[in-house]
Amino acid sequence: MSPTTRRTPLLGALALAATLLAGCTKEAAPESKFVLLDGSTRTTQDLRGQVTLVNFWATSCTTCVAEMPEMVSTYNRFKDKGYDTIAVAMQYDPPSYVVNFVETRQLPFKVALDNTGAVAQAWGDIKLTPTSFLVDKQGQIVKKYVGQPNFAELHQLIEKLLAES
Repeated sequence: MSPTTRRTPLLGALALAATLLAGCTKEAAPESKFVLLDGSTRTTQDLRGQVTLVNFWATSCTTCVAEMPEMVSTYNRFKDKGYDTIAVAMQYDPPSYVVNFVETRQLPFKVALDNTGAVAQAWGDIKLTPTSFLVDKQGQIVKKYVGQPNFAELHQLIEKLLAES
């Protein structure tokens, strides 16, 4: 057997594995109901048709607080192109702290309170903050970030997803 013959099945298997892995990176965003600070609600279905970052955070999380200006900048940069952000405050975060944070930082995007912990549970039993999910227009999770995202890479991915139909 020549070296080329031996490599061909391996290359084919690697190509197949890469294709399968690429298909497995997307999974449907879990069905959940977000209760926003103003009392209104949004559901996972409401996210369809736009690219959305769902960010689990807490006022007591130093990384969350540190990344918020960049979250605001990202939202402002892409909001008119079909991008949205929902910041989900963790169950243990006192609502008065969340409201104060949102008002003093003038967060321009939607902020939800997860009073029961059901949203964090539905999205994979989130315990570490910040944890963010980038969801495409079809409601598929494209990327999960644990910790602060690399915002340059995030912006490239948002642009790519916004360009998709």
